[in-house]
Amino acid sequence: MAEEMEEMNRMPMIGDPAPAFRAMTTMGKVNFPEDYKGSWVVLFSHPADFTPVCTTEFIGFTKMAGEFAALNTKLIGLSIDSLHSHLAWAKSIEGIDLDGSGAVKLAFPIIADISMSVAKKYGMLQTVAKTQTVRAVFIIDPEGIIRAILYYPMSTGRNLPEIKRIVESLQLHDAENVSTPANWQPGDDVVLGAPLTLEEAENRAGNEELRNLEWYLAMKKMK
Repeated sequence: MAEEMEEMNRMPMIGDPAPAFRAMTTMGKVNFPEDYKGSWVVLFSHPADFTPVCTTEFIGFTKMAGEFAALNTKLIGLSIDSLHSHLAWAKSIEGIDLDGSGAVKLAFPIIADISMSVAKKYGMLQTVAKTQTVRAVFIIDPEGIIRAILYYPMSTGRNLPEIKRIVESLQLHDAENVSTPANWQPGDDVVLGAPLTLEEAENRAGNEELRNLEWYLAMKKMK
């Protein structure tokens, strides 16, 4: 029995298909990931409704919703609270002016997962009591494949610009077959993969369009 429970709460890995589910959200029914095919998705969980850190995150995600939309990326939240609790929390957020720029109306759905079935499929129940989802983030590509996973402790709010940066990095990799170095920001030089043959290494060394730092480390300016 214990093994069965552990399997139910197995965290999916990068490269796995996103576990499928049907659920009610604050914006209606969802069939995931089918309803999101063709778009990138940031699926994120929070421990519970009406919690201070999560409230700041939801406001932050809403303020950045347009930036994510410009990247063909949709946001969807989750906790194991009920739909009515989600709706009440969403309404209360509409009255909060967090930073003096005005209150916001949530721009994305929140999944009601009172049965914990979705949380278990995504390995989100990692607290001792197994009654709250940790701050998990799953970045899922347009084919429904998990491309990045982030986990935060209960006490630490997520870095939302970093989540956006990861989406931008993955999209650039898919488009140009390049990688992004430490602290990369859009527009910065990118990294090429290490050469696999002597001929490739020699050709790269003579390429004036590259900044060759070592035979295995070459930087490229994006046009």
